[in-house]
Amino acid sequence: MVKQGALRASDADREQIVDRLRKASAEGRLAAHELEHRVTTALKARTYSELDATVADLPADRKGRRGGSQWAVSTVRAHPALLLVAIPIAMVVVAAVVAITVMWAAVMMIVLLLGHRGPMRGGPIGYAARRGLRPPPRGAGRPRGYSPYRP
Repeated sequence: MVKQGALRASDADREQIVDRLRKASAEGRLAAHELEHRVTTALKARTYSELDATVADLPADRKGRRGGSQWAVSTVRAHPALLLVAIPIAMVVVAAVVAITVMWAAVMMIVLLLGHRGPMRGGPIGYAARRGLRPPPRGAGRPRGYSPYRP
């Protein structure tokens, strides 16, 4: 059986290697003259072993790489005890939010059913009437806009 390195490379394989070399140059891993030399070598390569030689000293291409989610996954894998702490904390937070929401809804229902029973219900005249005060009778002696309840 023929080894993988001895098999002939396709044009698509050569283009993948050239793209990888360009990315390495953009990352600062290759100088411009090195890039030019390696691209020429890759385009002339006939087998996989010749192609692999052009990228042998470069790090492997990471295709499945993601930004922030990789850190979270690797942290949980490295420290599974964090999961044991995070789940109860999340449950407590959710329970607190639900409890506050239920209490707020209960207060609102009581206010809606019983109405507002504050000290200023009915305005200043209602307040005065509950205190046993009576406004003076309307008559000619009262100027317009007069109120006995205003200082």
